[in-house]
Amino acid sequence: MATNKTIRTIPQERTPIPEQPPEARVKNFSEVALGYRLDDARREAERCLMCAEPTCISGCPVEVDIPEFIRRITAGDYRGAYEVITNENLLPAICGRVCPQEDQCEGVCKVAESLEPVAVGRLERWIGDLALEQGWTNVPYIEQNGIKVGIVGSGPAGMTCAAEMAKAGCDVTIFEALHATGGVLRYGIPEFRLPKEVIDAELGNLTRLGVKIECNTLVGRLFTVEQMLTEMGYSAVFIGSGAGYPTFMGIPGESLAGVLSANELLTRCNLMRAGEFPEFDTPLGLGRRVAVIGSGNTAMDALRVSLRLGAEKVYCIYRRTKKESPARAEELHHAEEEGVEFHWLTAPVELLADEKGRVRAMRCIRMELGEPDSSGRRRPVPVAGSEYEFECDMVVYAIGTNANPILGQTTKLKLNKWGYIKADEEGQTSMAGVFAGGDIVTGAATVILAMGAGRKAAQAMKRYLGLRETEAVYAEGPRERLFGMDPAEQTFCRLRV
Repeated sequence: MATNKTIRTIPQERTPIPEQPPEARVKNFSEVALGYRLDDARREAERCLMCAEPTCISGCPVEVDIPEFIRRITAGDYRGAYEVITNENLLPAICGRVCPQEDQCEGVCKVAESLEPVAVGRLERWIGDLALEQGWTNVPYIEQNGIKVGIVGSGPAGMTCAAEMAKAGCDVTIFEALHATGGVLRYGIPEFRLPKEVIDAELGNLTRLGVKIECNTLVGRLFTVEQMLTEMGYSAVFIGSGAGYPTFMGIPGESLAGVLSANELLTRCNLMRAGEFPEFDTPLGLGRRVAVIGSGNTAMDALRVSLRLGAEKVYCIYRRTKKESPARAEELHHAEEEGVEFHWLTAPVELLADEKGRVRAMRCIRMELGEPDSSGRRRPVPVAGSEYEFECDMVVYAIGTNANPILGQTTKLKLNKWGYIKADEEGQTSMAGVFAGGDIVTGAATVILAMGAGRKAAQAMKRYLGLRETEAVYAEGPRERLFGMDPAEQTFCRLRV
């Protein structure tokens, strides 16, 4: 029984996940991690202690009941485990692959106090993949209420908000600027980490809920948010347009041919299939020696994509050390296995051109670590007199992103000093009926955090629209009443002036 489990009676070793060998995978875009088998999943599930006060639930941004879904795996109730997850998370096969569980649910796992934590992400992926294989869905009965809700962006935040509002009975339409749905899931994450068929399959759950999706629709150019609320008849709007506007360093030479952002590189390859040029009409012009500036997850993706596209040498240039790298440990490990050359404590100060105006090298400077800065990491400090030239013929910037300025330029929404939309903890913006969440509010973050923001905003939208929340009306404990009625049990008459 779960209550008799102790740290000494559970399997002591974390169940490994099968992977393609490095020498094979570097030549293809097939998925690196191959996923658990049934025996792997059951063994790993046995490592959960079924804590009386599980910290992993609060460690999950969407608060999946992790012990319950794992308990159902151990009981052989796999469909039940899927339903437990999808009550809170519409995208288990995606989140199981790309979420940084080590910093969230697994990071607070009680097992981790003595052993490696339970592999929650791998179990979530296994259940998600099994659901796709078996054709399972978790679509509740929905009674339509006729209220129109518009969603800007089909990334993780927009998808989550759309699903919640559709379940509440709203007529939901997602407007996506690109020609394919999924946002950063599709254009930002390579196939070897997140296959497109997984994105397509889990996005299909949205349409089963009745959500409509209109691609090639750039809100702020074809129509404004204000027009959505007036002429187009939407009672509420959620903005989850992400933050895909690239950041550069502002050093000399950034306008040379052969300089691009990681977002451009990944979008051209992931969404526009530049690696298959000329069969697909998106050229890339990949260099032989590619230098990627930055060491986050996006940088790892750019490095590993460049290898698979045929670059002879691929370098990671980072001004701090491996210890301070913001990338997931797993991604760093995979990049090292595949042959990426890491240059720690190195910063570019100028990009140098050849006679044709193309990048031929970078002038770099050695760095050393000083006192911690506002991020908590030790500040990189230039070492005087340590400049040198570093040969490369393509430079890719992966040092962060900014908010796309279009919505800020075309609406009266209040923005912060960085151009992101100002919103409170529930996603309410400065305009009544307009909510926002995900990277367009916080800056670049994780998929699951964006989903959590979309879910929280949906709860606030439902309250704004006067939609009844059963769990709020019938919450446990004493509650104040007005004329004998719970204040949450209200009726609303919506008027449009």
